[in-house]
Amino acid sequence: MLLPEVDRPTIAIAGSSDRFPVRRIYCVGQNYADHAREMGSDPTRQAPFFFAKPGDAVVPDGSALPFPTRTVDLHHEVELVVALGAGGSDIAPDAAERLIFGYAVGIDLTRRDLQAEAKKAGRPWDMAKGFDRSAPIGPITPGVPPAQGAIALTVDGEVRQRGDLDQMIWNVAEIIATLSTFVELRGGDLIFTGTPAGVGPIRAGQVVRATIDGVQPLEISFDA
Repeated sequence: MLLPEVDRPTIAIAGSSDRFPVRRIYCVGQNYADHAREMGSDPTRQAPFFFAKPGDAVVPDGSALPFPTRTVDLHHEVELVVALGAGGSDIAPDAAERLIFGYAVGIDLTRRDLQAEAKKAGRPWDMAKGFDRSAPIGPITPGVPPAQGAIALTVDGEVRQRGDLDQMIWNVAEIIATLSTFVELRGGDLIFTGTPAGVGPIRAGQVVRATIDGVQPLEISFDA
């Protein structure tokens, strides 16, 4: 029996013909106070918590996606994504920036109905967050991400989410440092850093556009 050939997922790098190889995808939950409140949490008491998506869940800008199965309530969450060029464990916040290769805008697609069922039953979120093509990501801009700047998402041209990176409860360095106490980070890891308020449903046939100031935008569509 032949062994399967497995391709490593990669992401475009702005201004380069090289591509960024993806190892793992980590996500931090409820990292904007307004989003934490809309999800029923108290942001003044919330320590950062994390979940993961498979590395091959990435899809590039311009993709036309099949509408996900097993959901009637697919939600968008626009996020700053940090790409690591190096890693480590128990990283100090003041050393975290040295690990960053670049950053991009991404969309954390969520089967919200499955997430609600899992929460109610006290079960993991894996099938709500880590499904096929659940991590659209735009081209990576090399360098350290800005601490402030507009972040937004539209569906068919209608603004659904709008915020600023300076509204994050935990900044990028703190996210990297905290995550590194749970797992050993490595080059090729991606970190979704949370979403502002306004998350909501996507329907088949709609076009979703995500933007962050100074970053190449991301646009995806869903087959009708």
